[in-house]
Amino acid sequence: MASHAHVSTAPASSAAPPPRPPGRKMVSWLDPLLLAKTSLRATISATIGKQADRRLLDALAAPEVKPFDLSVDAAGNPREELWFDYVSDLGDGWDPTYAVAQAVSRPTLPVRDASGTTYETRGGELLVFGGDEVYPAASVAEYEERTLHPWICAIRGQRPPPHLFAVPGNHDWYDGLVSFMRLFCQGRTLDGFKTHQRRSYFSVKLPQGWWLLGVDMQLESDIDRPQVSYFEKLAKQMHEDDRIILCLAEPAWLASQGHSQESRFRLENNLRYLEKHVLGKKVSIFLAGDIHHYHRHANAEGRQKIVAGGGGAFLHPTHAYPEEATPQEGFTPRKSFPSPRESRRLCWRNLGLAATSPRFGVLTGLLYLLLAWALPVNLGSANVAQSLGLVALTLLSSPGLVLITVLALLGLIGFADQRFGRWRWAAGGLHGLAHLAAVFLLALGVAHLMGSVLHLPFRSPGRDLLSAGLFFAGGFLAGPTIMGLYLLLSLNVFGVHANEAFSSLAIPDWKNFIRLHIGKNGELRLFPIGIRRVPRAWKPGATVREPAWVADPQDRRATPPALIEPPIVL
Repeated sequence: MASHAHVSTAPASSAAPPPRPPGRKMVSWLDPLLLAKTSLRATISATIGKQADRRLLDALAAPEVKPFDLSVDAAGNPREELWFDYVSDLGDGWDPTYAVAQAVSRPTLPVRDASGTTYETRGGELLVFGGDEVYPAASVAEYEERTLHPWICAIRGQRPPPHLFAVPGNHDWYDGLVSFMRLFCQGRTLDGFKTHQRRSYFSVKLPQGWWLLGVDMQLESDIDRPQVSYFEKLAKQMHEDDRIILCLAEPAWLASQGHSQESRFRLENNLRYLEKHVLGKKVSIFLAGDIHHYHRHANAEGRQKIVAGGGGAFLHPTHAYPEEATPQEGFTPRKSFPSPRESRRLCWRNLGLAATSPRFGVLTGLLYLLLAWALPVNLGSANVAQSLGLVALTLLSSPGLVLITVLALLGLIGFADQRFGRWRWAAGGLHGLAHLAAVFLLALGVAHLMGSVLHLPFRSPGRDLLSAGLFFAGGFLAGPTIMGLYLLLSLNVFGVHANEAFSSLAIPDWKNFIRLHIGKNGELRLFPIGIRRVPRAWKPGATVREPAWVADPQDRRATPPALIEPPIVL
């Protein structure tokens, strides 16, 4: 009988997962430690900025600054046309920042509008960073990791790096503008990107009578005297029929959630003064970031006011801002991305804050544990009414517990958006009472579980340890859920807390930038380009002609760049 040898074969080893880009994750704005650190740096920067304006020192260091001339080529011949790009609010997570950088860096980028018409666009010779070049706060390390590294990887092997100009936003000012000036205002070549500006504001002469100006309003939404003098001298070089594109770090025409009415009023006055008394002519196009979405207003004259803060930072809602902008000049809303309807739908994600902001859940878990643990009474055998009575008696005999409760309520009242107006105390108070009610119900439920179900003696080590774990777990889930419900109702019903409701979600999608083209006939075309869903998976570029990383084709949910609306022609 023949025997058959059994040959065992080892299972084929699974393919190694593709390497991931060495990029940073999106900033988690509900991380308590990060929030405290960033708030402290912002406060210090604002305080120092009021006493010692960095712009005044920079003006002394560079007393004569001429406009950069792109109206002629390297040989001095007049240019007939020019392509350039505007990207604002970048330097956050790798996926959105790199997705935008890669789209901008392509030599050519065909984009389609909603009707299916395709437009062939070209990578620009000029690149403008429109504000908030890094998050959460400026430092050389953060700029290099969150901003420069993705952009350098994206342009590798694609085309010659463009001339780079930058407008500082509030996050760039959080270190007193030190890192911004070091990187963008010392004439450095950043791995190929050529910088030319010497101050935090700039001017570029473009072909066909167009000018590009970048203004620095600092943290106080104010324009300093040397900057006024700079633009006064510049205005004398302009011809009567020249036209201006003005880049701002924040839009004065929208009631931004993060700025006071006084700050917005000061910014509006400065812009009117700049137009009327300094430049002596109306600005044709205002470009601004600070709000992380696309929102365009225009008037009958064809003048444009565009918010395009989609360079990489978290998405802001489009349904929380007023539908009119400077109505005395006839500006009306024309297009937003995402649509207000989609924006309202995205806000419902706040109900899942425990998953999107787990460190905030840790904070609420500890706070719930502290409050529940402070109740030295056994609620296990009492009903709800009796338990409320026991808690009330405990509060009357425990000043420390009363103090903790009052501080928690005052903290949430202080957190409530000022735009609630006279209802701010009510909104914050109801929010606080919801958390206190959750703590009470959690304590009551745990007490009944420990006593009536598990029959563990009151204040026994085993019961205390298990109760503490349940208090923390309950607070981890209930705290973010109540906060999410508060933010959802605040934004979708009352139109407030726009920044908090969406920064907590850190949505990387719905990115945008603007590609501009000055034609031979002097006509300016703006191509608002959006990326509905950025890739989440990447693989190394296979050849030197590819960028360092390319989107993994297996990520089929990613969408290509497309026009947000048909080109805007001026």
